[in-house]
Order: sequence, then structure tokens, then C-alpha cells
Amino acid sequence: MPQYSIESGQEKPVTAARKFIQAEGISPPALLLVKRNEHTTDRYFWAEKGLFGAQYVEENHFLFPSLRELEHPNEKPQLVTVSV
Repeated sequence: MPQYSIESGQEKPVTAARKFIQAEGISPPALLLVKRNEHTTDRYFWAEKGLFGAQYVEENHFLFPSLRELEHPNEKPQLVTVSV
């Protein structure tokens, strides 16, 4: 998964992340690390459904299908045949 590190500058971190995503044309999924100041970095997850705080995504990972695909990239769906 692509990971980007940016600085928020005068913007709020979430605004800086949204502007960066739009300016760079970043496709989901992606992780953005936004440096607010020298001591604080905010983490965001860019998903198909929008931009989310990384902690929310970690706690609710089951809501994000793109994370399941990354967790098991080589796993293929199994076909089961049932005779009636």
C-alpha cells in the first residue's frame, strides 16, 4: 500500500491530506502521514469510501474491503460444488 508523508503547514491536517490527495490524484487505498508540528503526526487512511483517521480504521478494519485484500493478496476464492 502506498504511503505518503506530508506537512500540514498552515492547514488543518485533514485538510492538508485531502488537498494532497486531490492534487496528486492518489487512488485508494493509501496511508497518509501528516506532520502537524515537530512532535505530532496524524495518520489517515484513504479508502474507497473516503478519508478516515487511521485509528478508526484499525478499530473497524472489517468495514474496509481493501484491507482484507491486502491481508491475503494471493488467496483465491474457493469454488465449492454441491450435488443435490
